Amino acid sequence: MAIVVFAVQHRPNNESLRPAVMTRFRSPQILAFMTPFPYSIDVEAPLGEAHAFLRERQIRHLPVTRNGELAGILTDRDIKLALGPDLGSPPERELRVADVFQPDSYVVDAGERLEDVAATMAERHVGSALVTRGGKLVGIFTTTDACRALARVLHGQHPHAGPDEVA
Repeated sequence: MAIVVFAVQHRPNNESLRPAVMTRFRSPQILAFMTPFPYSIDVEAPLGEAHAFLRERQIRHLPVTRNGELAGILTDRDIKLALGPDLGSPPERELRVADVFQPDSYVVDAGERLEDVAATMAERHVGSALVTRGGKLVGIFTTTDACRALARVLHGQHPHAGPDEVA
């Protein structure tokens, strides 16, 4: 989103004054780029059910709830680590989401600025941010969403650029 500001540029030697156009960008909110109404799973659900759910929908991040309230996040990586050979490969049917999920997930308000969320995700090396409004889950912002946001921003700056003009 651009805000265009017109300013008068002072020219030396009594040359005529001409307006200069300065563009200042207002950072968009995460709400504009998140995936709204994400799926979620209860903390007491069997891990096998969550694993199948992620595979069927080809997603990697699943918000976890407890009694309808946000409790954390479960990722495909969490499942792979839990079922991997390092832990003796416990049977998937014996585990629950509660055994594997991450309760200390990155949670942001829907009004947060896109640039702040993306910078924090990069700094913390996390693949998603859970987006809330009034304490309720309203969306998820993943690295895939971040790539889509980057593509939109770049397209807005260079809408007609060919392959040789961008690089």
